[in-house]
Amino acid sequence: MKRVLFRGLLLIVAVTSLSACATYYQQHGEFNYEFEKGDLKQALNAMKPGEAESKSRFIYFVNKGLLLSITGQYAESNDYFEKAFLFGEDYRINYFNEATSYLTNPNFTVYRGEDHEHLMLLYFKAINYLKLNQPESALIECRRLNIRLNQLTDKYASEEKLQRDAFIHTLMGIIYQSAKDYNNAFIAYRNAVDVYENDYARMFSMTVPEQLKKDLLNTAYWTGFVDEFENYKAKFDMPDYTAVQPDAELVFFWHNGLAPVKSEWSINFVIAPGVGNVMVFSNEQLGFSFPFPVEDEKERRDLASLQVFRVAFPRYVERPLYFPSANLESAGATYPLALAEDINKVAFKSLRQRMLQEFGKGLLRAALKKAAEQGLRKKDDRLGAVLGMVNAMTEKADTRNWQTLPHSIFYARMPLKEGANNVKLTLQNGEHQPTDYNFTYEPKKGQTLFHTFSSLETLPASYSFY
Repeated sequence: MKRVLFRGLLLIVAVTSLSACATYYQQHGEFNYEFEKGDLKQALNAMKPGEAESKSRFIYFVNKGLLLSITGQYAESNDYFEKAFLFGEDYRINYFNEATSYLTNPNFTVYRGEDHEHLMLLYFKAINYLKLNQPESALIECRRLNIRLNQLTDKYASEEKLQRDAFIHTLMGIIYQSAKDYNNAFIAYRNAVDVYENDYARMFSMTVPEQLKKDLLNTAYWTGFVDEFENYKAKFDMPDYTAVQPDAELVFFWHNGLAPVKSEWSINFVIAPGVGNVMVFSNEQLGFSFPFPVEDEKERRDLASLQVFRVAFPRYVERPLYFPSANLESAGATYPLALAEDINKVAFKSLRQRMLQEFGKGLLRAALKKAAEQGLRKKDDRLGAVLGMVNAMTEKADTRNWQTLPHSIFYARMPLKEGANNVKLTLQNGEHQPTDYNFTYEPKKGQTLFHTFSSLETLPASYSFY
């Protein structure tokens, strides 16, 4: 009977191991394939409605919202982004799932989204409202963005972490400026410049976009902040700059490439007694050493009896840009699209910031599973062996993230005349081979038009430990 039970357990382990090893990206291969080749209708069809009630429902909401936005269904898109926003406002935790994740893997918990993902969903929501010609609703999203940014500042107030988003401040300024609220636009632009010059320069080697400098100068002048106007002209080394209001304007956002996907990597750790009640988890090759206080004597003995064990952690896989640069051209004038947000770098930075927390949770999870396996082996070696196989199979990192986000966001502002305007977008690949797209815009006098363009092409993936 025991032999039959043992063989049955082995069969269950063998059958389930293949699906258990797949990352979130691989589990949704059909959707990702259709999306990445640009067949958005088929990608929408590949989305399973049942996922709206799953532990990954945040990703379902934002993916559906993004695809609907790209296909021009802005109101429907915002319905899903609003669901994702409200989900983010709900901070309740299912403690049973949290406890289960320590015994199996973190995929048992609800995915709550990365900080930058919650900001980006509000960005897309605001842009949708602008395209629907609902600037007041877009301003509401601005206020929500400001609240989220303040929450991040409070969350990381005592830590050296990414807590400010330059692009989001820039976006708020752009929306305020389109509503002729130059005072609030100036404040948002000033905040954006500060973040670019300090946080983004240090973390991402990014500079202040030239268009942002001009927008800051324009709104300072139009608000009547003469001293600030002169000070920033000197600061930016633009002594001859003159603020000019065109008949109309186009703000063009280029969503370039695709954000990184989460994969996983594994580290082998050994456990050794430390000083006092401390047990030390270490990996000499990588130079990792994590002390854990363990008060219970029996638990210390059980941990001390363990040998080498594997722990899985998340890491990002970059999908490098195929088009590194682009520009707009109209009436003989050229307007380069400037990098405003490197979502790829923001994602990598966010994961690096919490790797110590990931290490701590992963080590605790692996130690608990290993101790349970050792205890069962003492009673029944075969069942202990099966549990060991189950533990190895279920030792997985959480590889969920919003994978349809762009790699980077570029933008440009260009003047338009009232009536018809022909504009050419030129994308340059690494070999400087241009790809052109042509658009026609017909604004009314004093109107600001908004356009987003998505290019999904990428280069082969590039791996990183984090």
